[in-house]
Amino acid sequence: MIITILAAFFSLIGLMVIHELGHFILAKKFGVKVEEFGVGYPPRIFGIKKGETIYSLNLIPFGAFVKVYGEQGGIEDYHSFSGKPMWQRFAIVLGGVVSFWIVAIIILSVVAGAWGLPTEVNDNQSVANPKVHIARIIADSPAKTAGLMVGDIVAGFEKIGDLQEFIGSNKGKEITLTVKRGEDLLEKKIIPRVSPPEGEGPLGIGLARSGLITYSWYRAPLQGVLATYDLTASVIQGWAMGLKGMLGISKIPDGLKVEFMGPLGIFDLLREYFKMGINYFLFLVALLSTALALANILPIPALDGGKMVFLAIEAIRKKPINHKLEQRVSSVFFALLIIMMIFVTVKFDIPRVF
Repeated sequence: MIITILAAFFSLIGLMVIHELGHFILAKKFGVKVEEFGVGYPPRIFGIKKGETIYSLNLIPFGAFVKVYGEQGGIEDYHSFSGKPMWQRFAIVLGGVVSFWIVAIIILSVVAGAWGLPTEVNDNQSVANPKVHIARIIADSPAKTAGLMVGDIVAGFEKIGDLQEFIGSNKGKEITLTVKRGEDLLEKKIIPRVSPPEGEGPLGIGLARSGLITYSWYRAPLQGVLATYDLTASVIQGWAMGLKGMLGISKIPDGLKVEFMGPLGIFDLLREYFKMGINYFLFLVALLSTALALANILPIPALDGGKMVFLAIEAIRKKPINHKLEQRVSSVFFALLIIMMIFVTVKFDIPRVF
Protein backbone atom coordinates (compact mmCIF):
# COMPACT_ATOMS: atom_id res chain seq x y z
CA MET A 1 0.00 0.00 0.00
CA ILE A 2 2.74 2.45 1.00
CA ILE A 3 4.80 1.53 -2.08
CA THR A 4 1.87 2.17 -4.44
CA ILE A 5 1.16 5.55 -2.82
CA LEU A 6 4.84 6.57 -3.02
CA ALA A 7 5.08 5.41 -6.66
CA ALA A 8 2.03 7.47 -7.64
CA PHE A 9 3.21 10.52 -5.67
CA PHE A 10 6.76 10.59 -7.01
CA SER A 11 5.58 9.95 -10.56
CA LEU A 12 3.40 13.06 -10.52
CA ILE A 13 6.10 15.17 -8.87
CA GLY A 14 8.69 13.73 -11.24
CA LEU A 15 6.70 14.79 -14.31
CA MET A 16 6.45 18.35 -12.97
CA VAL A 17 10.16 18.47 -12.17
CA ILE A 18 11.11 17.21 -15.64
CA HIS A 19 8.78 19.79 -17.19
CA GLU A 20 10.55 22.61 -15.38
CA LEU A 21 13.88 21.01 -16.21
CA GLY A 22 13.05 21.53 -19.88
CA HIS A 23 12.73 25.28 -19.27
CA PHE A 24 15.85 25.25 -17.09
CA ILE A 25 18.12 23.49 -19.60
CA LEU A 26 17.22 25.76 -22.52
CA ALA A 27 17.44 28.90 -20.40
CA LYS A 28 20.97 27.88 -19.37
CA LYS A 29 21.77 26.92 -22.96
CA PHE A 30 20.91 30.43 -24.20
CA GLY A 31 22.72 32.18 -21.36
CA VAL A 32 19.65 33.26 -19.40
CA LYS A 33 20.17 33.57 -15.67
CA VAL A 34 18.05 31.12 -13.67
CA GLU A 35 17.56 32.52 -10.20
CA GLU A 36 15.92 29.46 -8.64
CA PHE A 37 14.98 25.90 -9.50
CA GLY A 38 12.48 24.70 -6.93
CA VAL A 39 10.86 21.34 -6.21
CA GLY A 40 7.48 21.98 -4.60
CA TYR A 41 6.09 25.46 -3.96
CA PRO A 42 7.09 27.95 -1.21
CA PRO A 43 7.50 28.35 1.68
CA ARG A 44 11.02 27.07 1.24
CA ILE A 45 12.32 24.26 3.45
CA PHE A 46 15.93 24.72 2.40
CA GLY A 47 17.99 25.81 -0.58
CA ILE A 48 21.52 25.37 -1.90
CA LYS A 49 23.08 28.00 -4.14
CA LYS A 50 25.38 26.76 -6.89
CA GLY A 51 26.68 29.39 -9.22
CA GLU A 52 23.89 31.88 -9.89
CA THR A 53 21.03 29.45 -9.16
CA ILE A 54 19.36 28.45 -5.89
CA TYR A 55 18.19 24.82 -5.87
CA SER A 56 15.39 24.58 -3.32
CA LEU A 57 13.05 22.09 -1.71
CA ASN A 58 9.73 23.63 -0.76
CA LEU A 59 6.89 22.76 1.57
CA ILE A 60 3.90 22.42 -0.78
CA PRO A 61 4.58 19.20 -2.74
CA PHE A 62 2.43 19.81 -5.80
CA GLY A 63 4.85 20.61 -8.59
CA ALA A 64 8.02 22.52 -9.30
CA PHE A 65 9.05 25.90 -10.65
CA VAL A 66 11.86 27.78 -12.35
CA LYS A 67 12.43 31.45 -11.61
CA VAL A 68 13.99 32.96 -14.73
CA TYR A 69 15.64 36.37 -14.58
CA GLY A 70 13.68 38.96 -16.58
CA GLU A 71 10.82 36.60 -17.46
CA GLN A 72 8.24 39.23 -16.50
CA GLY A 73 9.80 41.75 -18.86
CA GLY A 74 11.25 45.19 -18.34
CA ILE A 75 14.87 43.97 -18.10
CA GLU A 76 16.96 44.15 -21.25
CA ASP A 77 20.11 42.75 -19.66
CA TYR A 78 21.99 40.22 -21.79
CA HIS A 79 21.38 37.52 -19.18
CA SER A 80 17.65 38.24 -18.92
CA PHE A 81 14.83 36.34 -20.62
CA SER A 82 13.35 39.52 -22.11
CA GLY A 83 16.76 40.52 -23.50
CA LYS A 84 17.05 37.41 -25.69
CA PRO A 85 15.95 37.04 -29.33
CA MET A 86 12.33 36.05 -29.83
CA TRP A 87 13.13 32.56 -31.16
CA GLN A 88 15.18 31.76 -28.07
CA ARG A 89 12.37 32.87 -25.77
CA PHE A 90 9.92 30.69 -27.69
CA ALA A 91 12.32 27.77 -27.39
CA ILE A 92 12.71 28.23 -23.62
CA VAL A 93 8.94 28.29 -23.11
CA LEU A 94 8.40 25.36 -25.49
CA GLY A 95 11.14 23.37 -23.74
CA GLY A 96 8.84 22.49 -20.87
CA VAL A 97 6.16 21.15 -23.22
CA VAL A 98 8.60 19.13 -25.31
CA SER A 99 10.07 17.57 -22.17
CA PHE A 100 6.72 15.87 -21.52
CA TRP A 101 6.80 14.22 -24.95
CA ILE A 102 10.43 13.19 -24.49
CA VAL A 103 9.53 11.52 -21.18
CA ALA A 104 6.66 9.66 -22.87
CA ILE A 105 8.93 8.44 -25.67
CA ILE A 106 11.57 7.20 -23.23
CA ILE A 107 9.03 5.44 -21.01
CA LEU A 108 7.24 3.76 -23.92
CA SER A 109 10.56 2.70 -25.47
CA VAL A 110 11.48 0.98 -22.20
CA VAL A 111 8.04 -0.64 -21.93
CA ALA A 112 8.21 -1.80 -25.57
CA GLY A 113 11.57 -3.49 -25.02
CA ALA A 114 11.06 -4.88 -21.52
CA TRP A 115 7.38 -5.85 -21.12
CA GLY A 116 5.64 -5.12 -24.40
CA LEU A 117 3.26 -2.42 -25.59
CA PRO A 118 -0.51 -2.93 -25.49
CA THR A 119 -1.46 -3.44 -29.15
CA GLU A 120 -4.69 -4.28 -30.94
CA VAL A 121 -4.30 -7.61 -32.77
CA ASN A 122 -6.40 -10.24 -34.55
CA ASP A 123 -7.17 -13.76 -33.34
CA ASN A 124 -4.33 -15.30 -35.34
CA GLN A 125 -1.56 -13.22 -33.76
CA SER A 126 0.34 -14.70 -30.85
CA VAL A 127 0.76 -12.11 -28.07
CA ALA A 128 1.38 -12.02 -24.36
CA ASN A 129 -1.60 -11.45 -22.04
CA PRO A 130 -4.31 -11.49 -24.74
CA LYS A 131 -7.62 -9.84 -23.87
CA VAL A 132 -10.97 -9.39 -25.59
CA HIS A 133 -12.63 -6.09 -24.78
CA ILE A 134 -15.69 -4.16 -25.82
CA ALA A 135 -14.87 -1.44 -28.34
CA ARG A 136 -18.37 -0.29 -29.30
CA ILE A 137 -21.91 -0.50 -27.93
CA ILE A 138 -25.03 0.14 -30.02
CA ALA A 139 -27.91 2.12 -28.55
CA ASP A 140 -31.02 0.18 -27.44
CA SER A 141 -29.12 -3.10 -27.57
CA PRO A 142 -29.01 -5.93 -24.98
CA ALA A 143 -25.46 -4.86 -24.12
CA LYS A 144 -26.58 -1.30 -23.41
CA THR A 145 -29.51 -2.52 -21.29
CA ALA A 146 -27.23 -4.85 -19.31
CA GLY A 147 -24.90 -1.98 -18.42
CA LEU A 148 -21.86 -3.05 -20.40
CA MET A 149 -19.40 -0.26 -21.19
CA VAL A 150 -16.76 0.44 -23.80
CA GLY A 151 -13.42 -0.72 -22.42
CA ASP A 152 -14.85 -3.63 -20.41
CA ILE A 153 -12.64 -6.72 -20.68
CA VAL A 154 -14.58 -9.96 -21.11
CA ALA A 155 -13.03 -12.46 -18.71
CA GLY A 156 -12.51 -16.08 -19.76
CA PHE A 157 -11.96 -15.37 -23.46
CA GLU A 158 -8.67 -14.78 -25.26
CA LYS A 159 -10.03 -14.70 -28.82
CA ILE A 160 -12.91 -12.79 -30.37
CA GLY A 161 -14.03 -15.87 -32.31
CA ASP A 162 -14.44 -17.91 -29.13
CA LEU A 163 -16.65 -15.25 -27.54
CA GLN A 164 -18.71 -14.83 -30.71
CA GLU A 165 -19.23 -18.61 -30.89
CA PHE A 166 -20.37 -18.70 -27.25
CA ILE A 167 -22.84 -15.85 -27.81
CA GLY A 168 -24.11 -17.32 -31.08
CA SER A 169 -24.80 -20.72 -29.53
CA ASN A 170 -26.89 -19.14 -26.77
CA LYS A 171 -29.26 -16.90 -28.72
CA GLY A 172 -32.49 -16.40 -26.84
CA LYS A 173 -31.00 -17.78 -23.61
CA GLU A 174 -29.81 -15.81 -20.61
CA ILE A 175 -26.05 -15.88 -20.28
CA THR A 176 -23.71 -14.34 -17.73
CA LEU A 177 -20.65 -12.42 -18.90
CA THR A 178 -17.95 -11.62 -16.38
CA VAL A 179 -16.27 -8.35 -17.28
CA LYS A 180 -13.29 -6.61 -15.75
CA ARG A 181 -13.75 -2.86 -15.32
CA GLY A 182 -10.67 -1.33 -13.75
CA GLU A 183 -9.98 -3.49 -10.70
CA ASP A 184 -13.60 -4.69 -10.41
CA LEU A 185 -15.03 -7.96 -11.72
CA LEU A 186 -18.70 -7.57 -12.63
CA GLU A 187 -21.24 -10.19 -13.67
CA LYS A 188 -23.70 -9.06 -16.32
CA LYS A 189 -26.76 -11.16 -17.21
CA ILE A 190 -27.82 -10.70 -20.79
CA ILE A 191 -29.97 -12.45 -23.45
CA PRO A 192 -28.47 -12.49 -26.99
CA ARG A 193 -31.06 -11.60 -29.62
CA VAL A 194 -32.23 -14.36 -31.96
CA SER A 195 -32.90 -11.98 -34.87
CA PRO A 196 -30.84 -8.81 -34.36
CA PRO A 197 -30.92 -5.87 -36.80
CA GLU A 198 -28.48 -6.20 -39.66
CA GLY A 199 -24.91 -5.34 -38.66
CA GLU A 200 -25.59 -5.23 -34.92
CA GLY A 201 -25.09 -8.82 -33.79
CA PRO A 202 -26.90 -10.63 -30.96
CA LEU A 203 -25.60 -8.32 -28.20
CA GLY A 204 -25.09 -5.10 -30.14
CA ILE A 205 -21.38 -4.78 -29.40
CA GLY A 206 -18.15 -4.38 -31.30
CA LEU A 207 -15.20 -6.40 -30.03
CA ALA A 208 -11.46 -5.89 -30.17
CA ARG A 209 -8.52 -8.06 -29.10
CA SER A 210 -5.33 -6.70 -27.61
CA GLY A 211 -2.12 -8.05 -26.15
CA LEU A 212 1.44 -7.12 -25.30
CA ILE A 213 4.04 -7.10 -28.08
CA THR A 214 7.71 -6.92 -27.12
CA TYR A 215 10.28 -5.38 -29.48
CA SER A 216 14.02 -5.82 -29.84
CA TRP A 217 16.28 -3.18 -28.29
CA TYR A 218 16.94 -1.47 -31.63
CA ARG A 219 13.25 -1.36 -32.62
CA ALA A 220 11.92 -0.30 -29.21
CA PRO A 221 12.87 3.42 -29.53
CA LEU A 222 10.99 3.73 -32.84
CA GLN A 223 7.97 2.03 -31.28
CA GLY A 224 8.24 4.48 -28.38
CA VAL A 225 7.99 7.39 -30.82
CA LEU A 226 5.08 5.84 -32.71
CA ALA A 227 3.23 4.95 -29.50
CA THR A 228 3.67 8.52 -28.21
CA TYR A 229 2.26 9.84 -31.48
CA ASP A 230 -0.72 7.48 -31.16
CA LEU A 231 -1.32 8.54 -27.55
CA THR A 232 -1.18 12.21 -28.56
CA ALA A 233 -3.74 11.63 -31.31
CA SER A 234 -5.96 9.65 -28.92
CA VAL A 235 -5.92 12.40 -26.28
CA ILE A 236 -6.83 15.03 -28.88
CA GLN A 237 -9.67 12.86 -30.22
CA GLY A 238 -10.93 12.22 -26.70
CA TRP A 239 -10.92 15.91 -25.82
CA ALA A 240 -12.67 16.79 -29.09
CA MET A 241 -15.32 14.11 -28.52
CA GLY A 242 -15.95 15.27 -24.95
CA LEU A 243 -16.12 18.93 -25.92
CA LYS A 244 -18.55 18.26 -28.77
CA GLY A 245 -20.68 16.18 -26.43
CA MET A 246 -20.81 18.88 -23.76
CA LEU A 247 -21.64 21.57 -26.32
CA GLY A 248 -24.32 19.41 -27.89
CA ILE A 249 -22.59 19.41 -31.29
CA SER A 250 -22.54 15.63 -31.41
CA LYS A 251 -23.61 12.76 -29.18
CA ILE A 252 -21.06 10.87 -27.13
CA PRO A 253 -21.02 7.25 -28.41
CA ASP A 254 -23.04 4.77 -26.38
CA GLY A 255 -21.02 3.01 -23.71
CA LEU A 256 -18.65 5.93 -23.31
CA LYS A 257 -18.85 8.62 -20.67
CA VAL A 258 -16.97 11.85 -20.02
CA GLU A 259 -15.21 11.86 -16.65
CA PHE A 260 -13.51 14.85 -15.08
CA MET A 261 -10.47 14.09 -13.00
CA GLY A 262 -8.35 16.34 -10.80
CA PRO A 263 -5.03 15.73 -9.03
CA LEU A 264 -6.61 13.38 -6.46
CA GLY A 265 -8.30 11.34 -9.17
CA ILE A 266 -5.11 11.09 -11.20
CA PHE A 267 -3.19 10.08 -8.08
CA ASP A 268 -5.73 7.33 -7.32
CA LEU A 269 -5.65 6.11 -10.94
CA LEU A 270 -1.86 5.84 -10.81
CA ARG A 271 -2.15 3.89 -7.57
CA GLU A 272 -4.61 1.44 -9.13
CA TYR A 273 -2.48 0.94 -12.24
CA PHE A 274 0.57 0.23 -10.09
CA LYS A 275 -1.30 -2.77 -8.68
CA MET A 276 -1.81 -4.09 -12.23
CA GLY A 277 1.92 -4.22 -12.95
CA ILE A 278 4.84 -1.92 -13.61
CA ASN A 279 4.29 -1.96 -17.38
CA TYR A 280 0.68 -0.77 -17.07
CA PHE A 281 1.73 1.83 -14.51
CA LEU A 282 4.47 3.20 -16.78
CA PHE A 283 2.09 3.22 -19.75
CA LEU A 284 -0.31 5.39 -17.75
CA VAL A 285 2.53 7.73 -16.73
CA ALA A 286 3.41 8.10 -20.42
CA LEU A 287 -0.25 8.85 -21.20
CA LEU A 288 -0.37 11.47 -18.47
CA SER A 289 2.86 13.01 -19.72
CA THR A 290 1.39 13.26 -23.23
CA ALA A 291 -1.84 14.79 -21.91
CA LEU A 292 0.12 17.32 -19.84
CA ALA A 293 2.12 18.32 -22.92
CA LEU A 294 -1.09 19.02 -24.83
CA ALA A 295 -2.69 20.81 -21.86
CA ASN A 296 0.35 23.05 -21.38
CA ILE A 297 0.42 24.11 -25.01
CA LEU A 298 -3.19 25.37 -24.90
CA PRO A 299 -3.34 29.16 -25.45
CA ILE A 300 -4.39 29.89 -21.87
CA PRO A 301 -2.59 32.54 -19.80
CA ALA A 302 -0.69 30.99 -16.85
CA LEU A 303 0.22 28.02 -19.07
CA ASP A 304 3.12 27.71 -21.50
CA GLY A 305 0.74 28.11 -24.43
CA GLY A 306 -0.50 31.39 -23.01
CA LYS A 307 3.07 32.65 -22.63
CA MET A 308 3.69 31.81 -26.28
CA VAL A 309 0.59 33.78 -27.25
CA PHE A 310 1.97 36.84 -25.43
CA LEU A 311 5.31 36.36 -27.22
CA ALA A 312 3.54 36.07 -30.58
CA ILE A 313 1.64 39.31 -29.91
CA GLU A 314 4.92 40.99 -29.01
CA ALA A 315 6.50 39.72 -32.24
CA ILE A 316 3.59 41.09 -34.29
CA ARG A 317 3.47 44.44 -32.49
CA LYS A 318 7.27 44.77 -32.53
CA LYS A 319 7.17 45.85 -28.91
CA PRO A 320 6.60 44.09 -25.60
CA ILE A 321 3.22 43.88 -23.90
CA ASN A 322 2.99 45.79 -20.65
CA HIS A 323 4.44 43.27 -18.21
CA LYS A 324 2.08 44.34 -15.41
CA LEU A 325 -0.92 43.67 -17.67
CA GLU A 326 0.50 40.28 -18.61
CA GLN A 327 1.03 39.45 -14.94
CA ARG A 328 -2.51 40.44 -14.03
CA VAL A 329 -4.06 38.40 -16.84
CA SER A 330 -1.91 35.38 -16.00
CA SER A 331 -2.73 35.70 -12.29
CA VAL A 332 -6.47 35.78 -12.99
CA PHE A 333 -6.30 32.69 -15.17
CA PHE A 334 -4.05 30.93 -12.66
CA ALA A 335 -6.62 31.60 -9.95
CA LEU A 336 -9.40 30.29 -12.23
CA LEU A 337 -7.40 27.11 -12.91
CA ILE A 338 -6.92 26.57 -9.17
CA ILE A 339 -10.64 27.11 -8.54
CA MET A 340 -11.53 24.68 -11.33
CA MET A 341 -9.07 22.13 -9.92
CA ILE A 342 -10.63 22.41 -6.47
CA PHE A 343 -14.14 22.11 -7.95
CA VAL A 344 -13.26 18.96 -9.92
CA THR A 345 -11.57 17.46 -6.86
CA VAL A 346 -14.58 18.09 -4.60
CA LYS A 347 -17.27 17.31 -7.19
CA PHE A 348 -15.76 14.29 -8.92
CA ASP A 349 -12.54 13.01 -7.30
CA ILE A 350 -13.62 12.75 -3.66
CA PRO A 351 -16.90 10.85 -4.39
CA ARG A 352 -15.03 8.54 -6.80
CA VAL A 353 -12.09 7.79 -4.48
CA PHE A 354 -13.91 7.69 -1.15
